[in-house]
Amino acid sequence: MPIKIIGVSGSPLPDSNTDRALQIALAATGHQTEFIKLSDLSLAPCNACLGCIATNSCVLQDDGIKLAEKVFKANGLIIAGWTPYSTIDSRTKTFMERLYPLRHRHGLMAGKAGAAIITSAIPPGREGLPAAAELGVGAIENYMLEEGMKFVGSVKVAGNVPCVRCGDTGQCSVSGLKMIFGHAATPSEVGINSLEESPATIAALERLGSEVGAAVYG
Repeated sequence: MPIKIIGVSGSPLPDSNTDRALQIALAATGHQTEFIKLSDLSLAPCNACLGCIATNSCVLQDDGIKLAEKVFKANGLIIAGWTPYSTIDSRTKTFMERLYPLRHRHGLMAGKAGAAIITSAIPPGREGLPAAAELGVGAIENYMLEEGMKFVGSVKVAGNVPCVRCGDTGQCSVSGLKMIFGHAATPSEVGINSLEESPATIAALERLGSEVGAAVYG
């Protein structure tokens, strides 16, 4: 049976909230799936050389070629990223860039079902702070819309500021922890967000996976 839905995680952390969120959504699709972690691969960004026009295949000799082939053969794609500096992470962005060869002449991604999962330490709608999660979702959604895919939806997952793992108990003047939670915030007070502590997020991920599965079937 061919792979129906590919899930790609841009998180470099082992067994991260992003990874687990993506796996929950994939399991809910009702189809055969494959989970791919970009940090396990060698992937360079697009060089904008247009060497892929005639072949729909990248000229860069790394894992991007096989990855694009996997995505092309699938019927659905769920992209999961995170938001360093309040936008989509570099691995996830590089992955989307390396799907560019599938666009030329044939629009090989058109019609495929797609969805986004974004993990962000900045709570959505927090006044005075960047709309990091929204920007992350927008990057993935816009890629899919530009390729003619069926964008099913997105889920935002509560992530963690790296400052909670830094070990600097004095918390430097540019601490993201203080930026988000206030000047007096400490790692012990803020704690660490775990996906499993949010039943509502898990339910949303299961719903998203089911909807992607239905879109693929349709």
